[in-house]
Amino acid sequence: YCVEFRTERLSQHCALERRPFARWMRYLREGHTVCVACQPPAMSPATRRCSGDGHGAHGDKILHWEAIGNSQCQGTWKKIRQLEHCSCPLVHSFLFT
Repeated sequence: YCVEFRTERLSQHCALERRPFARWMRYLREGHTVCVACQPPAMSPATRRCSGDGHGAHGDKILHWEAIGNSQCQGTWKKIRQLEHCSCPLVHSFLFT
């Protein structure tokens, strides 16, 4: 499944990222919608959910995230909706880990 979030805040360290494998962080923007996929390697076998997917969060609940590979690239987002069948666009798409 996938979850759409609206990025509320993010640290300046995301925009400063220069390493080739982490350049995607420079494209994060406040106010943008991102799509995050929950795939089997990241799922809890017991719950079949990914940690941090915002399950049960609705409305104005602010959730925190952190980028893998640069713990200084972090921020907050709000859950928009969960999609049982992923249709994430290629840009602004991420994976739970």
